Amino acid sequence: MKRLIVALAGVAVLGGPLITTALRSAEPDGEAGPIYGITIPAGYRDWRLISVKQLTGGEGKFKQLRAQLGNEIAIEAFREGKLPFPDGAIIAALHWNEASSDADDQALASGFPGAGLESVFAGSAVNVQFMVKDSKKYAATGGWGFADFTNGKPGNEALHEKCFPCHAPARDRDYVFTHYAPTP
Repeated sequence: MKRLIVALAGVAVLGGPLITTALRSAEPDGEAGPIYGITIPAGYRDWRLISVKQLTGGEGKFKQLRAQLGNEIAIEAFREGKLPFPDGAIIAALHWNEASSDADDQALASGFPGAGLESVFAGSAVNVQFMVKDSKKYAATGGWGFADFTNGKPGNEALHEKCFPCHAPARDRDYVFTHYAPTP
């Protein structure tokens, strides 16, 4: 019995710092955005991919690549087709300016079937946005809180006031535009 108590005490002493570090790494980082009070979730870049998209417009002046990531709760809801999303679901949208590479284009032209292909990739970062589901806290905005960050700093209140109205057309999909893109 004494050995068991000593062993458990040793695990607690050795494991305590690991548990504290794990909890600390799960805490949100940085300044909170206005209106909804959302901070950048720690570790969001390690979340799973939901989908990607390319946006172009403005006579070719606006070209962005976007990726949507989800925490485990969001991913499970997407996989199961669960609407509304459960509380705790978080969706991240990472946005980059589109860039191209002459070297990639040359490689595609010389060894890839189909002439005239052009490759594009994520260039300079534009911003990152978050949707956080909390049906009680954000009841006035369909159960979602919103945040927009550029270079780790939240956008202003005027920007955040546009989030929910922008998502209103997707009301029938619980205000989420993104469609899950499963792999074969």
